Amino acid sequence: MATIRFGQHAVKNAVVFLQTELSFALVNRKPVVPGHVLVCPLRPVERFRDLRADEVADLFITTQRVASVVEKHFGASSLTVAIQDGPEAGQTVKHLHVHVLPRKAGDFERNDSIYDELQKHDKEDEDVPSKWRCEEEMANEASDLRLLLS
Repeated sequence: MATIRFGQHAVKNAVVFLQTELSFALVNRKPVVPGHVLVCPLRPVERFRDLRADEVADLFITTQRVASVVEKHFGASSLTVAIQDGPEAGQTVKHLHVHVLPRKAGDFERNDSIYDELQKHDKEDEDVPSKWRCEEEMANEASDLRLLLS
């Protein structure tokens, strides 16, 4: 399979760095901080409440595994793990996903500004290809993470 569905987007396998029976993890084309990745259920559900129990378990086990590797690889000391569950929570992609953001002291002047950045980072009017990372950079990051998770 050359692509995987992430809501309204087709994602190339080169940017997917982990796939389990029920979940997948991919690098972010517009990361809020270096190492900002996403973990998603394979089944394209829009809301957290739509997941089956086995999908919830797999999603969070996968998120925990990914978070541990991302924190270490990007030299972080903490993580922000977040789900924007519905449009009023800032969700713009209609496919549930968990944001994993490695955090370092002083990465934001006000620590909770991370949530403001998440709210605006993928707004449709700002979501233009010229602001995305190049595919090669994303594929290289995914390759590095894939090796660490194998």
